[in-house]
Amino acid sequence: MKVATDIGGTFTDIVYIDKAGEIGVDKAHTTPPNFEKGVIDVIEKAGVNTAAIESFVHGTTVIINALTERKGAKTGLITTKGFRDVLDIQRGNRPDLFNMRYKKPESFVPRYLRHEINERINYKGEVLTDLDEGDVLRAIAALKKEDVEAVAVVFLHSYINDEHERKVIDMIKAEWPEVFVTGSYEVTKEWREYERTTTAVLNAFVKPVAANYIDKLYNKLEAIGIASPKYIMQSNGGTTTFEKSKETPINMVESGPVAGIFGSAMIGKLVGNEKVIGFDVGGTTAKCSLIDGGEVKVTTEYKIDQTDRFAGYPIKTPVVDIVEIGNGGGSIAWVDEAGYLRVGPQSAGALPGPVAYGKGGSQPTTTDANLVLGRLSPKNFDMDVNMDKVRESVDNIVAKPFGISTDDAALGIVRIANANMLNALKIISVRKGYDPREFAMVAFGGGGAMHAAALAKELGVKKVIIPLASSVFSALGMLMTDLRQDNINTFNIRMDHIDYDALEAKWQELEQAAMADNLTKGIAAEDVVFVRNLDMRYWGQEHTVKVLVPNKMISESNVDDIIQRFHAEHEKAYSFKMEDSMTEIVNLHLVTLGKTEKTTFKTIDAYSEDTESAVKEIRTVLFEAVGSVDTKIYDLGALLPGMTVNGPAVIEERSSSIVVYPDMVAEKDVYGNIIINTEV
Repeated sequence: MKVATDIGGTFTDIVYIDKAGEIGVDKAHTTPPNFEKGVIDVIEKAGVNTAAIESFVHGTTVIINALTERKGAKTGLITTKGFRDVLDIQRGNRPDLFNMRYKKPESFVPRYLRHEINERINYKGEVLTDLDEGDVLRAIAALKKEDVEAVAVVFLHSYINDEHERKVIDMIKAEWPEVFVTGSYEVTKEWREYERTTTAVLNAFVKPVAANYIDKLYNKLEAIGIASPKYIMQSNGGTTTFEKSKETPINMVESGPVAGIFGSAMIGKLVGNEKVIGFDVGGTTAKCSLIDGGEVKVTTEYKIDQTDRFAGYPIKTPVVDIVEIGNGGGSIAWVDEAGYLRVGPQSAGALPGPVAYGKGGSQPTTTDANLVLGRLSPKNFDMDVNMDKVRESVDNIVAKPFGISTDDAALGIVRIANANMLNALKIISVRKGYDPREFAMVAFGGGGAMHAAALAKELGVKKVIIPLASSVFSALGMLMTDLRQDNINTFNIRMDHIDYDALEAKWQELEQAAMADNLTKGIAAEDVVFVRNLDMRYWGQEHTVKVLVPNKMISESNVDDIIQRFHAEHEKAYSFKMEDSMTEIVNLHLVTLGKTEKTTFKTIDAYSEDTESAVKEIRTVLFEAVGSVDTKIYDLGALLPGMTVNGPAVIEERSSSIVVYPDMVAEKDVYGNIIINTEV
């Protein structure tokens, strides 16, 4: 069988699938700070036969947690003379322009741990000043004296010529073999010195944490008999080996969430929708991404900790384009100083968790509110739920301050959580020029199925797809991925001055290096697929648009077609094009896929129209606008293709609840997905 595990803020999920397409799922509580324990716990809880595992894929939040909580290594920086303060100068395009009290993000490397080296390479890759090895040795000695644990090496224009960075790294390893070191050329070969510097620094910052975690997990997996190949999910929607992931752990910054988005694209294709919005609600956050034409969007403009008032920290590595907000099942409801009800971004997490968990939580969460509304059943929790305490928390924190009933307070919590999620969905659709009415929504995560129908109705989305194993769908998405690497190299040239031979030589260099890397991972040459993209812009512009180009030599015979593709992509992104303007290439972007064997989804042969046979009970559920309604509760496992569920209804399994609003219809397809039609 194939197995995938995914660490979330509250739960650690497992999905396992055998050759026949039979799927098994389970959940266990996440175990910070020893996250590997949660992985072993969920494998043992699921009762998986470890000897039968052919492939193991893992997604983790360890890297993003280390960054946001600043629990990484003491890090030093070695850089070009005159560029010590790049981390402090940053960018001028701050998000909160008129805030006179605005503060720049504080650097991960304090100034006294940054050392300048006399060396210089120009933008053409030519050496202007040789590397001063004496400066390097003095910097190493100074950083060693400060007990630095990791070092980032970032020299100007190393994206075009990394000779000096490689020399310095060799010197560090010779003089100081125990320190963790990162060269900027290892993580990004795109220009922009601030972004390259932060990316290298953040990679160095988390490298010891990642190595410690991955080694612990690897050893524990081996100890319980998992000897199969082991892979880690990356932020670009592909996987890599455990060993490779330790070299550039910054590529795992969004390791878990992106798998669900990639899975959304696959499910969309399976059911005939190549335009989908992936929507994931977990215990701590809600995440969404728009997929147009079946292709997941990847960007190198990702930032951690970015808000509307804080610039955050750029990471110049490929990341699936997602929007994330602090609203999930564990998000805490609270009243601010102005007397307004808020939900999140604070989360009760795994410990103490929602009040319903009985682990000491006293503040109501979205999960608690859904219990009060009847949308969740206490019977489906792993622990005994004290509903009196749940109602009391909602009453004390929300109902009494506003002078309303407990039920209305719970409904208020859910409506505000929905409003926060709706804003995120608008950011990736309406505000980017897309009409959400043309898209289907794929909703997953522990809370996605509960909130999706209301949000789809608000957006005008006509179809909601709740995939099989929706509560652990990010883990399932990992089993649909290939090994992937993105090589992005700056190659700046105007389209009217192209040296076609030099351009093709660079493509061949990238492809040969990528092929060699895949062969070391055990991928056969015939299973390696290359996809070429160009990052292009109009002459004089600042940023680029990505253009898919054929896997053949660019020449005078096809260059005009590529320029026309750019015009079309630019118009799609920005609603205009300038066909008379000069265009230029900025970066070459080679995507390399190492194809792995996929398990096909098993179809459900049984067919029935007797929907009533799947009814578990009738329970009072509170809905917006219509109030409390005696609602049929269906057993998800008992539903068969052909059965039609008319709202209002709740379709339950132990790990998720699908809420079907009045005037909506849901049915199960042959793959086990629930399809909700929001317009009847």
